Amino acid sequence: MKPEISKETIRGHTTTIVLNILNQGDSYGYAIAKTIKTLSHAAYDINEATLYTVFRRLEKNGDITSYWGNETQGGRRKYYRISPQGQATLQHNIDEWHFAKQVIDDLILGRIDEHE
Repeated sequence: MKPEISKETIRGHTTTIVLNILNQGDSYGYAIAKTIKTLSHAAYDINEATLYTVFRRLEKNGDITSYWGNETQGGRRKYYRISPQGQATLQHNIDEWHFAKQVIDDLILGRIDEHE
């Protein structure tokens, strides 16, 4: 049986995932959704409603800004760019993730007899 990642497990990390992608370059919604699927090796597919909720929250918090691209590749797309504050948020979230991952590993994999 192939393991799956639940949407619940990822939910608290969607802002960090989006910030990580935008930290590598400006992008737009559909491309970010495709990148998420690629980075997760197709194990996670973010839905559009969730993604745009994340964009709104990040923009409101000042972590990203948006702008309209030109129409040279078809329709006009709204692009997103990480701000310096967003880069700081990303680093903070990564640090928290490393700490939380270690604690969870200890709780799930740790042996009581190792700590006596």
